[in-house]
Amino acid sequence: MGVFAHPDDEIFCAGGTIAAAVEAGAEAMVVSATRGEAGQIRDASAATRATLGEVREAELREACRHLGVQHVRCLDHIDGTLAELDRPQLVAELGAVIDSFAPDVVITFGPDGAYGHPDHITVGEAVTEHCLARPGLRLYHSHFARTRLLLLERLSGWLAELHERFDAPSDFARVFSLFALETAAVGYADDHINVGWYPPGVFIVEQGEASDTLFLILSGEVEVAQDAPDGTRSVLGRQGPGQFFGELGVARHQARSANVIALEAVTCLIFSRQAASMWAARGDATEPVGGPEDGMDTPAEGGSGARPTTVIDVRAVVDRKVAALAAHRTQYPIEPDMFPSWLLEEMMGQEWFVRVQPAPQLETSLFGD
Repeated sequence: MGVFAHPDDEIFCAGGTIAAAVEAGAEAMVVSATRGEAGQIRDASAATRATLGEVREAELREACRHLGVQHVRCLDHIDGTLAELDRPQLVAELGAVIDSFAPDVVITFGPDGAYGHPDHITVGEAVTEHCLARPGLRLYHSHFARTRLLLLERLSGWLAELHERFDAPSDFARVFSLFALETAAVGYADDHINVGWYPPGVFIVEQGEASDTLFLILSGEVEVAQDAPDGTRSVLGRQGPGQFFGELGVARHQARSANVIALEAVTCLIFSRQAASMWAARGDATEPVGGPEDGMDTPAEGGSGARPTTVIDVRAVVDRKVAALAAHRTQYPIEPDMFPSWLLEEMMGQEWFVRVQPAPQLETSLFGD
């Protein structure tokens, strides 16, 4: 049983684990305390503010269908208000739902609420309080371990190995930007990701400088040009929305081999190893531009300081996890086949938990086997 705050929490907290358990014969239930009506609308064709709660509940049910979950329930609380509720009353309400299903295992948020969301923290505390009074229940907190995996490194290596330049689907830039920003926020990748705007005529990349960023063009057009030692410049080509640039220098750990200049107003999704500083120098690279030690995907300590006790390998069901994520179209208007399968498995192929009850110990199953 997973008890969360909003539709889509189930995917990031335990989507693969739930899918794998159902595939192995478990009966599962997912509960959302709200319908997520205060969330963003990232696909304007999918809902309006007036319909968002109803639509997100339907998305939750469709997502759970992909995961194989047999029982789904949304409670009637308002998104964003859980911390204001009477705590004993909320504990009793969630406890009654838990007891009626009588699960062997309960999964909810830990004390950090994944990234500090008050609704997440409140639900986690209420579920934990109830379950600790039921010693027979196995209780787990979802754990968002900060990974050291860098999309910057993985994508650059993949793009550099392609025989032809990556030909993205028409909506790839918008969709991938949402996917990348969200997955970095929950710790699936350790890149610093932001959106940059460049007016016409500006150097986005300067030949000879360090290769420490990867760019995805969201809008506008750029010119790729190379300077000769005598100061003359030759144009190598143009690029537009949905195309990456900067991958060769990152993959080969070399300085930039060409300039990239904005021909019109350009916006880019930017992947970096670390946050950019206002005083970073340009021009010829004077420092190493990265090495093979960068991008190791060893999990790091989570934001709450808790140490995970349990890791579940969900690579075999990542396709179902991503299909469930795509069912939440108001939040993630993605098409699963837009992304390389190896990238999805690497980013989303493990799920981490802290065992709260019984006493924690290292394990690889939620059922104690």
